[in-house]
Amino acid sequence: MVGTKRLGMLIPSSNTVVEPETNRLIPPGEPVSVHISRLKVVQLTADDGSLRQFELDRILAAADLLADAKVDLILWNGTAASWLGFERDAVMIKAIEEATGIRATTAIVALNDRLKDIGARRIGLVTPYVEALERRIIDNYEAAGFEVAAAVRANLTVNTDYAAILPATIADMAREVARTPVDAILILCTNLAGASIATPLSAELGVPVLDSVVVAFEHSLALIANAGGKGANQ
Repeated sequence: MVGTKRLGMLIPSSNTVVEPETNRLIPPGEPVSVHISRLKVVQLTADDGSLRQFELDRILAAADLLADAKVDLILWNGTAASWLGFERDAVMIKAIEEATGIRATTAIVALNDRLKDIGARRIGLVTPYVEALERRIIDNYEAAGFEVAAAVRANLTVNTDYAAILPATIADMAREVARTPVDAILILCTNLAGASIATPLSAELGVPVLDSVVVAFEHSLALIANAGGKGANQ
């Protein structure tokens, strides 16, 4: 459709949540279409094999394919930098932009920008991950100046199992986090089905509940709008 903006998303191959949730988030009449490229990610642990799933050459290969669609923005809609280190996303963004000529961003950049925008310093985490990854995430946020006051995890390693966690279960995990005073709660994984519950939970708990998919989408829409209609498919 003429005038439609194209949001390109790089996602883990085993992610089954981010596509339907993102498409449901598009406001009626909003001239945005979503286009996907995948890189192989199946299990998530702290071992070297799992961490190598996110090597830059694999991400660039997926971005190169996505660039063929002449998208207006490339979003890495995964949260691996939360345990690999936030600097990994900065390096990735620069490499994608240099390789494709298309602006890029990530879900973690979106989440961290939102935390700064709302002035949150004391945060809580809801994740599907094992303790070793949760520990890395906590360390990275605390190194960035945040206090992780509470964290609840599902202790799972298979990505498709993350998607099977019911929204009601995710909501209960957030409620457990909220027993500790925090400025914001992160539903930290784009394969957790938290998009539909984030807003009502925020109202219920009296604290912003930031779902990775929702925040990444809103951040991406803002970047596309601020580009002033000068995207890659113009």
